[in-house]
Amino acid sequence: MNAGVVELPTRRSTIRVARALGPLLEPGDLLVLSGELGAGKTFFTRALCRALGLPERVRVTSPTFTLVQEHATRPRLVHADVYRLERPDEVRDLGLDAARDDGAVVVVEWGAPFVDVLGGDALVLRWSMRPRRLALYGTGARSRALLLGLQSVLELAPAPEAPYDSAGGSGGSE
Repeated sequence: MNAGVVELPTRRSTIRVARALGPLLEPGDLLVLSGELGAGKTFFTRALCRALGLPERVRVTSPTFTLVQEHATRPRLVHADVYRLERPDEVRDLGLDAARDDGAVVVVEWGAPFVDVLGGDALVLRWSMRPRRLALYGTGARSRALLLGLQSVLELAPAPEAPYDSAGGSGGSE
């Protein structure tokens, strides 16, 4: 399976996806999140952090201005937002590929144009608003294995086998 779609009619359904994905993640996995502003990327990341053991009392906010935040989950989660970055060297300078090498799960908002710079083999999650749904695409063997694991739990519907959108740069291109 290279792609799947799940409907997200409620916030609870987004939490359900995060809870299904959390136990499947391994150190070094890469998740790339795309969708309109306000689509639920940070909300999903917060739910994923909770699924990976981060206590409710610890805030999980968007790293829009800090660019990168680390969370003491198991495995450790590094959350980045590259919305304002335009060039591959700017993304490379964040050290996210090194974080993957060190065993972190790396979650990157607006990262689709930079999958290769981030080390490749990403599970790309793309939110759409009307209707509210999440399309998931695997770009390599490991991310396709994650999709298969999610399929057994979430009953993903088939998605177009179109590749993730790697065109564009920063801003609202995703």
